[in-house]
Amino acid sequence: MSDALRTRLFEALDQVALIDPHSHINPLSPASTTLADILGYHYYTELAHSDGLAKPRIEQPGLDPREKVGRLVQRLANLQNTIQYSWFVELAQRLFGFEEEDVTPENWESLYDRAAEQMAQADWADQVLAASKLEAVFLTNDFDDPLVGFDTQVYIPCLRTDDLVFHLASPTVCQRLQQATGQEIDGVVALRAAIGKLFDHFTQHGARACAISLPPDFAPQRPDTSEASGAFERLLRQADQTSTADRRTVAQYVFWSLAEFCAEYRLPFDLMIGVNRGVYAEGVFQGQDLYDSRVSLIQYRELLNAFPQVVFPISVLASVTNQELVSYAWIFPNVVTHGHWWYSNTPAFIEQDAAARLEAVPQSKQIGYYSDMYKLEFALPKFAMYKRILAKVLAERFVIDRGWSEERACALGRRILRGNVESIFFPEKQ
Repeated sequence: MSDALRTRLFEALDQVALIDPHSHINPLSPASTTLADILGYHYYTELAHSDGLAKPRIEQPGLDPREKVGRLVQRLANLQNTIQYSWFVELAQRLFGFEEEDVTPENWESLYDRAAEQMAQADWADQVLAASKLEAVFLTNDFDDPLVGFDTQVYIPCLRTDDLVFHLASPTVCQRLQQATGQEIDGVVALRAAIGKLFDHFTQHGARACAISLPPDFAPQRPDTSEASGAFERLLRQADQTSTADRRTVAQYVFWSLAEFCAEYRLPFDLMIGVNRGVYAEGVFQGQDLYDSRVSLIQYRELLNAFPQVVFPISVLASVTNQELVSYAWIFPNVVTHGHWWYSNTPAFIEQDAAARLEAVPQSKQIGYYSDMYKLEFALPKFAMYKRILAKVLAERFVIDRGWSEERACALGRRILRGNVESIFFPEKQ
């Protein structure tokens, strides 16, 4: 009964039209042009490098896309156990008509050619969206993105703020902010005004969220404006030579200002918590960052208490932090559980974490999944993975264990997949 029940629930959930609430898609080039765009996704280069493929063999300047794929394919045999490999095979089968069980040194070139032919079609991105049942995709936009040249109803802007909070000591970042806003940045008053102009620009172009990834040691605090003013003045004078304390003070000021503008503009503030940058210095591109289990959401108590009107969709980098996130979403009305980020994005962790959320957090406060993808082709296998796990949890813990009807379980699944994305990010439609 359980297997058949899971299948029925999955098939029902698989009909849901999706809005992906977090991705890294470039809306001017959303889909892949060769298999190198797909196997070049950091998951595959990280795993191939971990398995012994030298970094220069992956990141050789001017490397032909076909040659790059050929090199990575040589490592796929040792990756067949990974969920990432299954994503690749599933998208190859579903999108490119690949009929074999594995991609091997003997068959990859025919797949490469077939994929290239399909990707060359003018409407390929639209085909992928349709096959993936995706109606819209949230972006990750630099603060100085002009936000032109794409349909913001399909590719929804999101203001990413890491550079503003953590890298204002770089003269380049300050220059970019001045150019983007036309605001001379000569002190914290001007800095805050410039941030306000960014919120004007983004909301006028349909932005639905502000977002940031945060290191384990960051603890938001209400800033002292006079201290922030002095620290920022020293930062402007000394740039990269500014003290760690001054940088931290400025970061606190900018972060708190972002939260205030989220309150003013009624934007959710996506917090992705717990990433240490550059842990593995010799890692491949995007394969250097790791989590730190010393992170605690207690560091965010002042923020969460100070802004009850701001919705904070929170992602944690490691499953080890999920129980704490569940507890905060259980208590704080403004905390929402958000997806299964990065190192938590494998079935064993997703099942455990999703079940905990479904059992303890109000169903209105859970956003089930986001793709975090860089190319559209990954939406199909990644969401399919999540829907299979969600169907399993609903079947076993709700229909079998609690006696829910299948219809009631499906309604909960649809809310987790789609309904809450709408109610949290598009409240005016409710």
